[in-house]
Parts: sequence; C-alpha cells; structure tokens
Amino acid sequence: MASATAAAPPSGWRDLVPALPLLAVGLVGTARASADQPDWVRPPDTWAYVLVAVAALALVLRRRAPVPGLVVCALATTAYLGAGYANGPVLLCAPVAVWAVASSVPWRQAAAWTGAFVVLTGAAPAMGRAPGEGWLTHLAWGAGWAAAVGGVAAIGAARQVRRRSEAGVRAEQARRAVSEERLQMAQDVHDGVGHALAVVAMHAGVALHVLDRDTDRARQLLAAIQATSREALDGLRADLDRWRSADDAAARRPVPALADLPGLLARMRAGGLELRAEVDPCSGVPDAVGAAAYRIVQESLTNVLRHAGQAPARVSVCCAEGRLTVEVRDSGSAAPTRGPGAGSGIAGMRGRAAAVGGRLTAGPAAGGGFVVRAELPLAVASPAGRDSS
Repeated sequence: MASATAAAPPSGWRDLVPALPLLAVGLVGTARASADQPDWVRPPDTWAYVLVAVAALALVLRRRAPVPGLVVCALATTAYLGAGYANGPVLLCAPVAVWAVASSVPWRQAAAWTGAFVVLTGAAPAMGRAPGEGWLTHLAWGAGWAAAVGGVAAIGAARQVRRRSEAGVRAEQARRAVSEERLQMAQDVHDGVGHALAVVAMHAGVALHVLDRDTDRARQLLAAIQATSREALDGLRADLDRWRSADDAAARRPVPALADLPGLLARMRAGGLELRAEVDPCSGVPDAVGAAAYRIVQESLTNVLRHAGQAPARVSVCCAEGRLTVEVRDSGSAAPTRGPGAGSGIAGMRGRAAAVGGRLTAGPAAGGGFVVRAELPLAVASPAGRDSS
C-alpha cells in the first residue's frame, strides 16, 4: 500500500459492526467500571461519554482510512484516561483501531503509528497527578497496555505479510501459467510451420525434378504445395489469434488426433517420401494423448525430411497394456545434428510426452538410421477445449 490512507473497499454495514457494538458496550459499561474503581478515578460525566462515543465511532474509518481512525481513537482515549476516568470499555476500541492499521499499512508505518499510540495512551493515566504518585502502578499498567496493544499489532502485521505472500504466490502461478501457455503456443508454431516448410521444400524439389518429364505430376505437387501452404497459414493465423485472445483459442484451431494421422502420412507420401505405416485403430484414447502422438509423428517426419532426405521411414502406432506406443524410424544418417541438443524439435517432443505423463527417447537406431520412440499412458484426463499437445 502506497500510503496510510490508501483506498479501501467501499464502506457499508461492515464498517458499523465493530463501532456500534463497542459504542453500546462503552455507554452501558462505563458507569459499572467506574463503580468498581471508586478509590482513585473520576466519576463519569457527559464529557466521559462523549469521549467513549468518539473513540468507538472512530472505528467506522478502519477500512477506508485506518490511520486517521487510529489517530481519532488515540486522542479520545488519551483525553479519557488523562481526565482520570475509569479504565473501562473505552479501552476495547484500541485493539480494533491498531489491528486495522497493522493489517493494512506498510509495517514500518504501522510500527511508528502503533508506537506513538502506545506511548500516548500509556502515559495518559499519569497526567494531572503529582510526579511520582503511584508510579509503580502506572508503570505496570503501561507495560501491560504496551504488551496487549503490541501483541495485537504483531498479529495484524503477520496477517498482512501472509496475505501479501499468498497474493504473490498466486501472481507467480498466474505468470507461470501464462509463460507455459506461450511456450506451448511457440511449440505449436514451430511444429506446424516447420513441418509445412519441410513438406513444401520436399514437394518443390520433386516438382522441379519431374517438371520437364511429367507435367501432370508436377501440377499435382504444386497443388499439394498450395494446400500445405494454405493449411500452414491458417494454423499460424490461429496461433497468433491465441496470443491476442486465449478465450476462444480452442474454437479457432481443432485439436489434432490419431484420426488425422492418415492425412499426415498421405501428404508425406505424395511428396515422394518412402513411408510404411502400421497404425492400430486404438479406441478411447484421451484427446491430450492423441494430440501428443500426432505432434510427435509430425515432428519426427519433419526431421526425417530435414536430415535423412529421401531415406525410407516407418511409423508404428499401437496400443497395449494401457500405453500408446509411437515409433518413427528411418534409415538415414544419425549425424550429431539430429541429436537432442541440436535444436528444439526433440526437446519439444519430449516435453509433449512428459505433459501427458509419458516419456520419449530419440537417438541412433541399432541397425543404422535414427529412431524416435514415445510411450504415452492412456489413463490421462483430457483437458477440455485445449490442445494439450
């Protein structure tokens, strides 16, 4: 809070809850407290009840302006005690006023205001008396009063620290969620656009190779390039819209699933990639797991195009023992440029697998080439309306 009188929630009946009950207790109980202390106190009169009312009604300011409320309460209490009236219900207003300051004002300011309050009200009973008169009684009363008020202030300050700490944790969690969502979006852009560019490059290369000999084939490849480019642009536009407004992101771009794999494999074969596939008709696969499997196959085949050229590849997707196993193997080069530290592709696939509780390995195959293998558990709750890949 920037200042001691920073804006607080609008006033209402809650502002009256401590003030009116304490006012009633003060007006009713002051005479009784005076009767119990007849030897050294001044009998209550109209002025005493006015000061009790002022101290209690000052608590109406505890939410909107806690420091002014404390000041008014302190002045009324000091005047009451300094006039020699009984130590009565008026003292109950002090802890409420101190609590309001300690739980809302920065602790340095709260400590200063509380200290001033304790000194002022603690010394008030000795006002108007001869020096040294009843000093031991006043000292004991002041020490007890300081302990009581200071304890309330400490509890209020601790509550404020805890509240701010919890707010900081919630803010950090929100920032982390936003950061993770942006990283997910960046991974989607990487996978979608990277795959499209690799497919376009492959189709364009084949089209140039057959342009003079087979114009029909070249025309088909150009049409595939057009379709792939349009799909990539639509996906990129949807991902950019997710950055601008995440509320309706799920409606802008469908979540990929295992059912979309045949279309992906067909596009790869149309470009000339020699590809064999064994895809089991798995049923009941959670959306998050199906999307992760699709993205892993997509990125793996993109890496085949980038690093293995026209080397044959094989895709295997099967369900067994509560797991969905995805394997993409090629017979191309297993050069260091394809390793886990060579780019964000393998790291992204590993992150997608981990997001659904699975694991992914990637590296040189035993018989040559490169293999990516992911095992994804099927017992995963699918986040509604979100591409969990």
